[in-house]
Amino acid sequence: MSGKITITAGSVKMEALLNDSPTAQQIWDALPITGQANVWGDEIYFEIPVWAEQAPDARAEVEVGELGYWPLGHAFCIFFGPTPVSTDERPRAYSPVNIVGRVLGDPALFRQVPAGSTVTLSKSTQAAG
Repeated sequence: MSGKITITAGSVKMEALLNDSPTAQQIWDALPITGQANVWGDEIYFEIPVWAEQAPDARAEVEVGELGYWPLGHAFCIFFGPTPVSTDERPRAYSPVNIVGRVLGDPALFRQVPAGSTVTLSKSTQAAG
């Protein structure tokens, strides 16, 4: 399964694609999900009602635009630039995350989302093509 989702965060609305991982499947099955944005450098994360173990391929070094699930915080993460623990311009998670997908638009738009904003993940109404 790879499913297309819509991420609505504050004034930003963007399509994203979940991958075929077991964690992404759990997130898909839990949709729609709403939470409050926490902002940590150029990362937005929020707790979701999914409890998954750290995947064997989990990693802290992530790419701009990748979506992750943070097992320690049961959180969905949107990476769009350097975080406080980055060593260069790339995002770095606080601890390893399960990569669950990527955004299909310009990740930098998420810089407009203030902490405390409502974030909603929902299944896209458009068919994945």
